[in-house]
Amino acid sequence: QMQLKESGGGSAQPGGSLRLSCIASGGSLRFSNYALGWFRQAFGKEREFVAATTPSGSVRYYADSVKGRFTVSRDNGEDRMDLQMDSLEPEDTAVYYCAAKYSLRKENYYTSQADYATWGQGTQVTVSS
Repeated sequence: QMQLKESGGGSAQPGGSLRLSCIASGGSLRFSNYALGWFRQAFGKEREFVAATTPSGSVRYYADSVKGRFTVSRDNGEDRMDLQMDSLEPEDTAVYYCAAKYSLRKENYYTSQADYATWGQGTQVTVSS
């Protein structure tokens, strides 16, 4: 089955930027048949939705907390999804996870954790106060 691995996490100052990547490997189905999402979990809190994109990448959706600051993109030729994080805030500190859901609906996106079957291991993002 397909596996996902995040990279690019680290530390940043408030107002700074980080770029996360999610690389897929080992899948027998086309990467372009998967809707993708980013989630995060801060210490002591539930995992929450951050951003999602359709299998084609033509539609992107963001949580209100990151709208205007984060940008999700995907490159189906490289089996990769990125999350560009700008204007970082201390509240963005969390472990960030990428997730994939097989979908033949090319313009569907998903915001619920329960919709996704495949998850990466997570990468830590820390924004100092």
